[in-house]
Amino acid sequence: MALRYGLPYFLEDTTGLLSGTKFIDLYGRMRFLYTRRLRSESQTVYDIYDESDNSTQKNVPVVTLTFGPRHCLGTIQYRNEQPRNMDQYLSQLNLFAGTKLRRFFASDGREYRWGWRKVAGDEWTCTNSDGEIIADYSHKVPGEPEYTTSGSMFTVTEEYGHLATEMLATVTIMRQILAYDM
Repeated sequence: MALRYGLPYFLEDTTGLLSGTKFIDLYGRMRFLYTRRLRSESQTVYDIYDESDNSTQKNVPVVTLTFGPRHCLGTIQYRNEQPRNMDQYLSQLNLFAGTKLRRFFASDGREYRWGWRKVAGDEWTCTNSDGEIIADYSHKVPGEPEYTTSGSMFTVTEEYGHLATEMLATVTIMRQILAYDM
C-alpha cells in the first residue's frame, strides 16, 4: 500500500497556459508535463506525460488530446485505449447547465462532474456522485503580486490520486471549452 500523507496533491501549474505547462506537486509526489505536439489548420494535438519518480514510461504519453479546427472538441485517448469523442466522454448534463457543467465516467466506473465556479475561490471544481469535492483548479487571484510562479494550482484529494491523470485531462478540456467559448 502506498504511503499516505493526509494531504491533497497540490500540483502547481507552472505557466497557467493552455499551450503547455508542467504540473508539479509541492511535496514531490507526482509530476505531469502537458505539451503541444502538433498544431495545424485541421487539428492541435497535446500530450500529457507522467514524469513522477515512480513512472515507468516517462517518454510515452498517458493521455493525448486532439482538438479540431478552431479549437473545437476532438478526441481523448488514454494510453493503450481507443480514442473517444470528447463531447461524448465529457458530456453536458443538460441544456440549462450549459457547457460549463459536464460529467464523465472515470476508469473506476464512477461518475464525476466538472463545474465552473461552483465553489468560491476555485475556477473549476470536480465532484463525485456523492457530491464530495475530488479535485479543483484555480488561477492566481487578480491583483495578487507577481511571483516566479503562475499562481495557478490543480489539486486532487489524496484518496483519488490514482485518478489524477484523468482529472488533469478532463479539466484541461473544460478549460479549453471556456477559453474558446465552445
